[in-house]
Amino acid sequence: MISISNVSKWYGQFQVLTDCTTEIRKGEVVVVCGPSGSGKSTLIKTVNGLEPFQSGELRIDGESVGDARTNLSKLRAKVGMVFQHFELFPHMSVTGNLTLAQMKVLGRGRDEATDNALRLLQRVGLRAHADKYPAQLSGGQQQRVAIARALSMDPVAMLFDEPTSALDPEMINEVLDVMVELAQEGMTMMCVTHEMGFARKVAHRVIFMDHGRIVEDDLKEAFFANPRSERARDFLARILH
Repeated sequence: MISISNVSKWYGQFQVLTDCTTEIRKGEVVVVCGPSGSGKSTLIKTVNGLEPFQSGELRIDGESVGDARTNLSKLRAKVGMVFQHFELFPHMSVTGNLTLAQMKVLGRGRDEATDNALRLLQRVGLRAHADKYPAQLSGGQQQRVAIARALSMDPVAMLFDEPTSALDPEMINEVLDVMVELAQEGMTMMCVTHEMGFARKVAHRVIFMDHGRIVEDDLKEAFFANPRSERARDFLARILH
């Protein structure tokens, strides 16, 4: 579903990604972790073209992200993205946030888009908040709205960029519960996160990054039981402790 082959990226003279190669199969859940500044958020943003890359190849469901002929707006509609800071439209109701792209990008009528929005809000436990505005919701609720909004586009895969890092500790689980449910339903997911409990519960594989490189790419059991690199062992010891 997602194929990353020798992807490298520079900011001026500074190389932030170096020959990153991995693939994520349909229905697979892959957690990307690593220390701050390791390139993990940059990598996930290259997947749907939010960050351009200078060399290598990246494909989603067979379509090339880096090809100038690719319609990136159309491609992004197929890949849900959930950010650290929700990125909801503050002047729109929760329902408005979920219906806008369905109507503008997918061409759905208002009634169909609204029915879909309400169904997804029910799914993330927020049907009763459909008419509220983002500022009237807690951080955890806003992030669940953001997940529902991404799902409203019927994505073939979901990308999560540290979706719980801006939340208070007691709100983290309500977002992780939705993500666990998605994973168990077979959604293809690539998640940048430090939530190792989530990784242990639902990830198929763990990618560990350091200094812009993929240092380890292994089944979760092998990664947690016996990470191959000293850097990963040190990272796990710190974060699990």
